[in-house]
Amino acid sequence: MTELGQYLSKKSASKAGISKKTGISKSRISELTLNPSTQLRAWELYLIALALDVDPGEMFKDIFNELKLPNE
Repeated sequence: MTELGQYLSKKSASKAGISKKTGISKSRISELTLNPSTQLRAWELYLIALALDVDPGEMFKDIFNELKLPNE
């Protein structure tokens, strides 16, 4: 499961519900939540955050909290 998948689980959000609210296909939502090599696009994150009624910036921080600059 990806960071996004874990985030959706934490929020008790269904993939079908997110798909319906955002217009992002169910298959794309599944790909984003199950395949770690799938790249999440900024506009997808923004729409998913709106569908979950959360701040997109906070969602971004939660999902990408493990990223660090290479020299740190």
